[in-house]
Amino acid sequence: MLIEPLAGKTIIGHVWISFRRVIIAFFIAAGIGIPIGVLMGFNKYAYAIIKPIFEFFKPMPPIAWISLSILWFGIGETSKIFIILIGAVVPVIINSFNGIRLVEPELYDCIRNLGANYRQEHIQVTFPASYPAIFAGLQVALSTSWTCVVAAELVGAREGVGFIIVQGMNVDNTAMIIAGMLVICLVSFLSSLAINYVERWLCPWKRTLD
Repeated sequence: MLIEPLAGKTIIGHVWISFRRVIIAFFIAAGIGIPIGVLMGFNKYAYAIIKPIFEFFKPMPPIAWISLSILWFGIGETSKIFIILIGAVVPVIINSFNGIRLVEPELYDCIRNLGANYRQEHIQVTFPASYPAIFAGLQVALSTSWTCVVAAELVGAREGVGFIIVQGMNVDNTAMIIAGMLVICLVSFLSSLAINYVERWLCPWKRTLD
């Protein structure tokens, strides 16, 4: 499959299509989920409004949205990105909220004793202390995105790793199915390493702990 194309693309081309879908949905999920989680952690009114709605829709599996996504967006790229986004945004919101809410009160006491104001408390304590939880949510969101992209590509797709797996099933080719699965594992692993690198850069104190 590295040499012989499937539906006009080698396996590298199909991986790139799925990777592009995952990255677009992942960054949209981060751009939406982190501000919502932070807002819930800071503002009790936002928490009271958003939390019940979020808890109501959270148990809904992303694959359940496939029919609606096709109805709303057709079978093109938008519907697939929408399915991935639904799965990725949930862990981002949860971890961003917990990262803000679970900051140790002793840290605020320390910086207040040093004469910090309200703005400095959040810039120098709240946000840095919440980074590990936020990045944990991003890690989970990335893994969920790869799970969802396969589900999204099971319906009406002519390219992508999910398409490879479906074609392997249709032609009774176990090797093709396993190849698609292993490629997902490899690309997801490399993407997780990239997030770990960014986290270690933003959280230098974790280098000594690791």
